Amino acid sequence: MPSASHSQLRLSRPPTPFREPPPLPNELIALAEQQWLFTESELLRTPSCLAGLDPIKERELRGKGVNFILQVGIMLKLPQITLATASIFLHRLFMRQPMEFEKPGGGPRLGLHYYSVAATSLFLATKVEENCRKMKELVVACVKVAQKNPSKTVDEQDKEYWKWKDTILQMEDTLLEAVCFDLSVDPPYKILFEFLVYFREEENKKLRNAAWAFVNDSCLTMLCLLFSSRTIAASALYAAAKHCGARFRDDVNGRPWWEVVGIQLRDMRRACNYMADVYENSPLKVGADGGIYERTPEDGDELFAKTRQRLDDINAGTDSQDMDRADSTVSNAGSDLSMKKRKRDSEGEASYDGTNEAQGQRNSRTSHDPIDDIPWGGDFTVTSDEREGKRSKHEGNGTDAPANQSADQNHANGTTASEEPIKEEEKGLQSPKLEDVSEEGEVEP
Repeated sequence: MPSASHSQLRLSRPPTPFREPPPLPNELIALAEQQWLFTESELLRTPSCLAGLDPIKERELRGKGVNFILQVGIMLKLPQITLATASIFLHRLFMRQPMEFEKPGGGPRLGLHYYSVAATSLFLATKVEENCRKMKELVVACVKVAQKNPSKTVDEQDKEYWKWKDTILQMEDTLLEAVCFDLSVDPPYKILFEFLVYFREEENKKLRNAAWAFVNDSCLTMLCLLFSSRTIAASALYAAAKHCGARFRDDVNGRPWWEVVGIQLRDMRRACNYMADVYENSPLKVGADGGIYERTPEDGDELFAKTRQRLDDINAGTDSQDMDRADSTVSNAGSDLSMKKRKRDSEGEASYDGTNEAQGQRNSRTSHDPIDDIPWGGDFTVTSDEREGKRSKHEGNGTDAPANQSADQNHANGTTASEEPIKEEEKGLQSPKLEDVSEEGEVEP
């Protein structure tokens, strides 16, 4: 028995209209993540802010620390999940420890430097995500990025090398204590990819890149301290869908897509509005005015969400398609009937035109013969033989038409040679006499 090919087996599988939704997070991990979520008012009372640091300046220094992580991670070719985990460790540490900064009135600097915390967070994240690098490679990369000299030669005899190595090893204990040894971190990248697969949008490059960029930018902010990783992933998909004009249909029970994945629409809109404020107030913004990013009301109606495709809309679209298909069927049927009728007419004209070439020229629409103006068929007192003889004489042939041609012509005209002429009194017609017809085909008065 011949075996079926792989492509045949793949095509024989029945298509599934809906995929299984992404599983909800583990209860213990979700509970542990809740203790690291704060309100916006609480973010204004961090240890650094209580020590006198401006909240806007603190967010800027946090962003510089995360940028340090990204540059070192790129140099070490670390995956994005490891870098996101390191940024979460950095933000959580500064919720327990103050940041080192220069006070306006001078004095000693207290707290931890964001570069040192960034290097330690990355060192711990490589071990948590099992993407370990050698200690020497990490220290050398940190020295190059800190001194902004990628081509700098760093070896074990350099003072900066030992300074950074000792700092990372000593601060690792401080970081573990600050995060309460809570190393179960689930960055939003994996969750976002699960959402894309569930909604069959993993091949949509524009949507995928927009959502991925949203998550990348969120690592530079304090968004991970306001919302869970699952909410951030759904917010990234929501913002990308609005940007790309994509819509996700409801499930079979009529629930919108955010309820299917276990997220509230209000939280997604809050996260998007927060990122819009960050984009507009970014120090890297050049020549852009405020208000360029669209805000979404947090209490807006769910029925009119731009990213939602309701089942009623889908059914309405299906009904309209069925009506269009029915109209097309009727139109095609009418076209077939018209075509058949035209075919029968053309066949009749072809058989009629084949009997006499001159007769076909007279019936042509594109040419006109002066002899057509002679009312040969209007005189009912003349027989068919006389009519054909008169026509041949007018054309200069000098002979009568063949017998078979005359018979065919008689059949086409609906008369026979033995048919008696119709009296003018009975027909009610006044036909001109042949002697009154001029050579040009006009009837003389």
